[in-house]
Amino acid sequence: MVSVTMKELLEAGVHFGHQVRRWNPKMKEYIFGERNGIYIIDLQKTQRMFREAIGFVTNLIAEDKGKTVLFVGTKRQAQDAIREESEKCGQYYVNQRWLGGLLTNFQTVQKSIKRLKDLEAMQTDGRYEKLTKKERIKLDRERESLNKNLSGIKSMTRLPDCVFIIDVKKEEIAVAEANRLGIPIVAVVDTNCSPEGIDYVIPGNDDALRAVRLFASRISDAIVEGNQIATEGGVAAEGSADAGAAAATPETPSAEPIAPGTSGGINSEGAQPESTASQLEASPETGAAPDESAESVVAAS
Repeated sequence: MVSVTMKELLEAGVHFGHQVRRWNPKMKEYIFGERNGIYIIDLQKTQRMFREAIGFVTNLIAEDKGKTVLFVGTKRQAQDAIREESEKCGQYYVNQRWLGGLLTNFQTVQKSIKRLKDLEAMQTDGRYEKLTKKERIKLDRERESLNKNLSGIKSMTRLPDCVFIIDVKKEEIAVAEANRLGIPIVAVVDTNCSPEGIDYVIPGNDDALRAVRLFASRISDAIVEGNQIATEGGVAAEGSADAGAAAATPETPSAEPIAPGTSGGINSEGAQPESTASQLEASPETGAAPDESAESVVAAS
């Protein structure tokens, strides 16, 4: 099962929050202490809650391979990681700008996506050649603008089943729209943000590039694992059905071979058994003192 160790969290600088004066009191329960004017996040809680979020995503995809997750992270530090990790697991992403109404007014967004596809088709079917240079330049600008904001959701034909967000303060519109539609939210929440409205809170640094990539990669790995469980579960169920049908037919000399994975360690619901928690390799006390290199990842405005 996909997991995360305390060492990985410490090395990525997940424990560094924002400056004391910029904190949100609603994050008090997730804060371990204060060091050099910076709040230190309790990594024991982060590790536990991150594992819960990973388990939720894995089970969501394992139940139905058709379910989708929308990755959202438009801040500069998160743009590349969000795009790369979402593409790795075959999901959708928004990494440039959240278009208001992307979820609550999805039908209108679909019209923009259709327009983008039409403009792309014009380049390949010869219609571009019939236009003047001025008209082509105008259409190119329109296509580039649409592609910049819609490239990550161009093939998304329905609302996502889950939204993964980096920095809920910056993506507050996305949080509000998902809450209005009842879409579960998995989000990284820093000390300057509010955990309200988030179904699976992951307390942690949302400004450090390494921390953002760690969070996104683990969610991506959880989706890949969920797809594998769903595939193996389907093969096992099909093999069991074939074997049962062969056994029930008297004239059949031998039963059909059962597909691999029938007796494997996957339960009837397609979920993996809980993995035992590994021993903590470090405590927040040992990782609380930020060194010079680690302090550079703390966002301060």
